[in-house]
Amino acid sequence: MLLAAMLPCIREIGPLLFPTTPNPYCVMVAQSASSYPTDKAEFYKQLNEEVAAIVDPSLPLVSNLANVSSVLYWAFHSPSISRPVNWVGFYLLSKAGTLVLGPFQGRVACTIIKLGKGVCGTSAQERRTVLVTDVHAFPGHIACDSASESEIVVPLVRPTTQQLIGVLDLDSTILNGYDELDQSGLEAIVQTLLTTVTDWTFE
Repeated sequence: MLLAAMLPCIREIGPLLFPTTPNPYCVMVAQSASSYPTDKAEFYKQLNEEVAAIVDPSLPLVSNLANVSSVLYWAFHSPSISRPVNWVGFYLLSKAGTLVLGPFQGRVACTIIKLGKGVCGTSAQERRTVLVTDVHAFPGHIACDSASESEIVVPLVRPTTQQLIGVLDLDSTILNGYDELDQSGLEAIVQTLLTTVTDWTFE
């Protein structure tokens, strides 16, 4: 388990493999590869630290969002947590004023969502987190994955300019898959992302 987690942190130099200078995220991955805290507040605290460690302002936006999507998705699927999260990813606000599919983990998703439409469009338009315990009861819900039963969407709004960037979207295959603790934890992660990434250009 630990070796598998550390493989991305090893660089090939000539015919031999040598470990690179320790990367804080790689060390963190090795430490958390076996388990995450079962206490939800502690779980999100550790997850937030991992996101802060993996985000690199020098990388393109798509690279950072791809890694964050992966970190979140696999944390929920770690042995100690094992939550039925079936989709984690980002939609980004395009120049045309629509939400365009960004990096994600999960099944094939809707590619373009209008503001005000569905859970993602509502969250983006109203610039607030939308927690839906039953997506079938949400007016205008867009069923990208028929297995989804509940959903939470957190808007990405730059704190300095109040510019809407997009949304972070998570789906679950059970009703009431997310609660207020998930909301506060994910909102904290989004804030970490917003204050760490400096270039939000994607088109």
